[in-house]
Amino acid sequence: MPHLFVDISAHGLGHLAQTGPVLDALAVRLPGLRLTIRSALPEERLRLRIAQPFDHLAGGSDVTCLMHDATRVDRAATAAAYRAAHADWDGRVAAEAEFLAALAPDLVLANVSALPLAGARRAGIPAVALCSLNWADQFAFLFAGEAWAAPIHAQLRDAYAGADAFLRCTPAMPMADLENRIDLPPLARVGTAQRARLEETLGVAGERLVLVAMGGIGFELPVAHWPRTPGIRWLVGDATPAGRPDVTDYRTLGLHFSDRLASVDAVVTKPGYGLFVEAAAAGTPLLYLRRADWPEQEALIDWLEETAVCAEVPGADFAAGGFVPQLEALWRLAPRTHAADGAAAAAGHLHERLARAVRAGS
Repeated sequence: MPHLFVDISAHGLGHLAQTGPVLDALAVRLPGLRLTIRSALPEERLRLRIAQPFDHLAGGSDVTCLMHDATRVDRAATAAAYRAAHADWDGRVAAEAEFLAALAPDLVLANVSALPLAGARRAGIPAVALCSLNWADQFAFLFAGEAWAAPIHAQLRDAYAGADAFLRCTPAMPMADLENRIDLPPLARVGTAQRARLEETLGVAGERLVLVAMGGIGFELPVAHWPRTPGIRWLVGDATPAGRPDVTDYRTLGLHFSDRLASVDAVVTKPGYGLFVEAAAAGTPLLYLRRADWPEQEALIDWLEETAVCAEVPGADFAAGGFVPQLEALWRLAPRTHAADGAAAAAGHLHERLARAVRAGS
């Protein structure tokens, strides 16, 4: 059977949220597909989102952006990390090519590190990128104009442009300079609403359940400072503050995150592909807190406002918990849902390329 090597960025959980449904859809087309997945995400986290058997290689290959927290980029640390990683870029690409040649996959899929794409090209292995963003554009947004940055940006961009295809998951950054881009419909794991089970686990009935989730990057939620609002229960992915029976750690509830998202009355989050698209697909109203230094958010927000029930939360209101009136306004609106079936299209592209690679190697 064909062998697919997949590199998944550990910058939050959105890269995994995009890749998981695609791999599951591909495995339906190719039962017995051999998967090797490299990621710095914990293996148990990967297996929650990828139903197929795979070999796991622990470790990350991209710098991404280093963060102060889920909404703020640490520009100085990110600049230092990129300069260190690209001090001998050619040597890193050569080592990656040697690694991939020894592993001998039929196809490389990256979401969305540049290094495996550059290494695969040098090793003569077909390679595809899959994402709603790329690190070259993010890097340029942060550091364009700085004298040291131009060579690094060129190396990143050349890696993406040199891939056999860049499967661009919409909504997405424009990537107008990548002639190899192929646009996909929105894609996500669409959750199954299990409201009765959730209420039974919580021991509640008739309350509004609001999920507060800031993605896979640390963020200190100010929920202890939010006023108690009768009829609203907050579900957070953290230890609950003392004396707040209206706050529950959602990690104790036993549901898959996507099913939990589909079962609540609203979600409060930051702009991120996975949560935005899953919420739109499930018809779950959403409040978002803008991110600093994150250009992808504009495309995500524009799309969400066109397709879903949502609104922005100003930072001061988020800190003080003064956004309950905004939630109530969302609940008065008619529900809206949006299809998120792009995984099938992505799997079709990968299936075709794997078949072509296998034929070429036989």
